[in-house]
Order: sequence, then structure tokens, then C-alpha cells
Amino acid sequence: MKIKWAFLTILFTVATVLTGCEPLMVLDPKGPQAETQAKDIMLSIGLMSIIVLVVFGILIYMLVKFRASKQSEGYEPPHIEGSKLVEAICLIVPIIIVGFLSVISTQSNYKVEATPEGYEDKEPLVVYASTSNWKWHFSYPEENIETVNYLYIPTDRPLEFKLYSYGPITSFWIPQLGGQKYAMSDMVTTLHLAADEPGEYMGRNANFSGKGFAENTFNVTAMPQAEFDEWVDEVKQTAKPLTGEKFDELLEPGHLGTSTYTGTHLEFSPAPEGENGGHDHGSSHEEHDSHEEHEEHSNH
Repeated sequence: MKIKWAFLTILFTVATVLTGCEPLMVLDPKGPQAETQAKDIMLSIGLMSIIVLVVFGILIYMLVKFRASKQSEGYEPPHIEGSKLVEAICLIVPIIIVGFLSVISTQSNYKVEATPEGYEDKEPLVVYASTSNWKWHFSYPEENIETVNYLYIPTDRPLEFKLYSYGPITSFWIPQLGGQKYAMSDMVTTLHLAADEPGEYMGRNANFSGKGFAENTFNVTAMPQAEFDEWVDEVKQTAKPLTGEKFDELLEPGHLGTSTYTGTHLEFSPAPEGENGGHDHGSSHEEHDSHEEHEEHSNH
């Protein structure tokens, strides 16, 4: 009796606590990429739930049917060497499950790595998203503005994020818009996203990067294109220009609030892509001069 009431108490407590929980952000998608991933998560949960229920059902059946109290006194179970049918089921079913999930995962990976479905004919908004300890810098090269620790994006338009880091490896993640992707120094990775509806979303660094990792977050605001254009015009009229000295100050380790600038750091500190990519980015002229000097020395 005590066990029964203890079980009912635990069940009631869990149900009461869960009623106050908000939906998981990854299961509340606001964009096509996040929706694809949410469907895969739910499919995996459903498939695993079926497996768990079947296994527990078989377990309960075996415990009830072959319990000791049901057998006659002196009962001896028959000697069975094995069952080819059971062995085949235990081998084939997992292969089918793994194969099925592998196909689904591969198809989804191709989808989330490409321009979001339904946005193929629209021009993407390119945003360079870089991190430093422990801040996010968002450069809008076409709009020629830059923000720190907050991001404004238009809805119904593809987004192309160019990710890199001025410090340790970080991971750019907006759960309601799509999955995470690493931002590293000396190279640029690209993440395709889109927001289907206006709203406020949370973004963060999802990769541990030191003591300031927990607060390495940013706010995301999705709005119609017309409102986004108005915001860009307002920034150009009111924000201060971003200088090299100011950017070096922003790169210093620590936490900051939000700030906005005209111009971007890409002008004086370009992203590590193209001729600036790799461990020696920015040293092409030095290598050329060194090569000429070596040739001159050889001639002498």
C-alpha cells in the first residue's frame, strides 16, 4: 500500500511540474531548417518509444507466463539450444532501424546544408557572425553596419551566416531557426537559415569556450523586410562608426551589453576566407617579398 501511494505521489509531482514547462525550443521551430530537424527528432523519439514498449511488453509477458509460482512443483524447463527465428529477429530488426535512420539523417543533412526550401529564388541576407571572448559580432557587409550581442533579421528571406572566431572554437546556435555550427579561427563556415515568422529568439554559443561561456549569448529579432530596412536606415543615421581601435577594444576578453556601429570590421580585419584563409592569412605580400629576396640571394 505504501509503495502504491509513493508511486502515485511521484506521478502527480512530475505531472504538476511538467505543466509549468515551456515547449522545448528545438521542438518549437520557426523556420524550415529547424522544422526539418524537429521532425527528425520526433521521428527518432517515436521509433525509440516503440522499441522500448515492445521490449517491456515482452518482458512483462515472460515474467507473468513463466513465473515460478505458476509452475507445478518439481517442474524442469526444457533444454533449448537456440532459436534461429529469435536470432534472426535480433539481428535483422536493428539493421533495418539503423539503415532507416541513416537514410533519413543523410537526407536531412543535405536539406539543412542548402538554401532553405521555398527560398531558392530569393536573394540571401549575408551576415558575418564572429565571436571573441565572450561576445558576438554581427557584420552586415551589404548594409555596411555592425552589431554586438544582438541580431536583427528579416522574415521570409534566406539567411547566409559566415561563421568564424577571434578566439577559441565556438558554436553558433539559434535553436528555433536551425542547428548549431562551429565557428573557428583561420577559416569560415557557412550556415543557411530562414525565419518564417516575426518574433524574439534566443541565440548562444553552444560550445564550451572558457569561464565566460554561460553568458556568451545574443538576442535575435525577426521582423518583416520593410521594418528591417527602416532599422538599417536608423542605424546609419544614429550609430557611431566602428574604428580599428574600437574593434580591438571590443575583442578584449569580457562581457559587454549590446552596441551598434556604422561600417564593419571586415574593412580592416577581414574574415579568414579566400586569400585571407588558412593559418597564414594576410601574409601573401610578405611571402611574395620573401620569395623575391630568396631569388636575389641565390643569384648572388
